[in-house]
Amino acid sequence: MEIERKFLVKALPDAARGCPCHQIEQAYLCTDPVVRVRRQDDAFILTYKGRGLLAREEYNLPLTESGYQHLLGKADGNVITKKRYVIPLPSGLKAELDIFEGMFSGLRLVEVEFPNRDAADRFSAPDWFGTEVTYSGAYQNSVLSKLTDFDPAAYPETAS
Repeated sequence: MEIERKFLVKALPDAARGCPCHQIEQAYLCTDPVVRVRRQDDAFILTYKGRGLLAREEYNLPLTESGYQHLLGKADGNVITKKRYVIPLPSGLKAELDIFEGMFSGLRLVEVEFPNRDAADRFSAPDWFGTEVTYSGAYQNSVLSKLTDFDPAAYPETAS
């Protein structure tokens, strides 16, 4: 079970400097249910995600590079590319800051995963977090993958 809250980003945090950064490329074979292939650095993953916004089922399976390339060719919609910074938070949790590239350049989202719903409900976001978009399906990567055009002005707090 994945339990996460998602926010736009007001300002890039100084804390991101020196934190691990991953290059991510992902595409969707299906969006209902979500079936995604992802390359994160040199790792390849097939992911199934159930329905939901705050909490949903998630299963990850390793792929070979050739398996990833084969499935990538069968994906529908946009291939999403982004840099992900993993930033430790004072609470012991980690913020995953995504800086989107390509078609979605300017979009910045941060996600925090929680061990349970109670921890998610108690979470107090740092000042650099912007508007919470957990309950807006518009910010799910699977939804973004189906867009034919991206207008940063339609997404509050996107970078200029």
